[in-house]
Amino acid sequence: MSQPLLLNLRNLACGYQDQRVVQNLNLHLNAGDIGCLLGSSGCGKTTTLRAIAGFEPVHEGEITLAGETISSAGFTLAPEKRRIGMVFQDYALFPHLSVAENIAFGIRKHPQKERVTEELLELVNLKNLGKRFPHELSGGQQQRVALARALAPEPQLLLLDEPFSNLDGELRRKLSHEVRDILKARGTSAILVTHDQEEAFAVSDHVGVFKEGRLEQWDTPYNLYHEPQTPYVASFIGQGYFIRGQLSSPESVQTELGELRGNRAYTWPTGGAVDVLLRPDDIVYAPDSALKARIVGKSFQGASTLYRLQMPTGAQLESIFPSHIDHQVGADVGIQVAADHLVLFQASGSTAAQIPRVESGVRRYSTAN
Repeated sequence: MSQPLLLNLRNLACGYQDQRVVQNLNLHLNAGDIGCLLGSSGCGKTTTLRAIAGFEPVHEGEITLAGETISSAGFTLAPEKRRIGMVFQDYALFPHLSVAENIAFGIRKHPQKERVTEELLELVNLKNLGKRFPHELSGGQQQRVALARALAPEPQLLLLDEPFSNLDGELRRKLSHEVRDILKARGTSAILVTHDQEEAFAVSDHVGVFKEGRLEQWDTPYNLYHEPQTPYVASFIGQGYFIRGQLSSPESVQTELGELRGNRAYTWPTGGAVDVLLRPDDIVYAPDSALKARIVGKSFQGASTLYRLQMPTGAQLESIFPSHIDHQVGADVGIQVAADHLVLFQASGSTAAQIPRVESGVRRYSTAN
């Protein structure tokens, strides 16, 4: 059974004063889902979050929450009337209040304030720390207090602005999984802003990739990786190289790696130039293969090793091999392409909007702002 629509952003343009940072934005979030706005600095993701919260006006379009218009051109419902919770980057805890008092701050008139506070302390694994003060807690514990405080008034929607950016890598990973579990346990809908893909994928059901104020794609993490709709999404999500090819049939393309066949049909004219997306897991170690590449760099990753490979033409690719067989830089290795799921973009139309860096025949799209 599909979940009801909770949040809807329709033809949205927003920004600061007269400056439109975000243009023509359309996305929706179902009740109980966690969404993420992902992109590099200055792309418009935080502006969008602030517009949803009611901190920034909307120039065009509208934002609806549970069927009610909360923002449109010339109208902004006050933030405190939106039933939206917010978790800030710097936690914004009250230093003079205990952990329990911080959590209860937004429900001071609730008849069962103590019970709700106890339940939330348990939910965020701080059961015995209610009497402590923020300065006595670690960064991860402070973040959990901020989360519990935002959940206490039972918001219809929770917004999290770069919530893990002040934490180190290992704690970020741990807490991002914890936050997802907590939100799912409460059935709380949420939208997270981050520039960290790993974080986005760990927490979210749907992710929106932003580029220069426009939403490139709003989709599941799986589809963003395997079904990117634009060259920018293809190169921003995961590691990817583009190699030039020629469409020889709707399902196959001729490249310097041989003829590659996929499990989908493209309706473009055969013979046309296309860019083929190849990720490190599409290039596999095949010692008996006639196709050889030279190792020009390597990065040990534990269970696997990432190799940077150079083709006889000078083109470069990346590949992941199991780490128990160690290959040396300078060695030639046999490879084959295992990309049944071929992702192609028309070379003329789709790449016109991009400025590709050409590396000896291989195009790698720059995602730098």
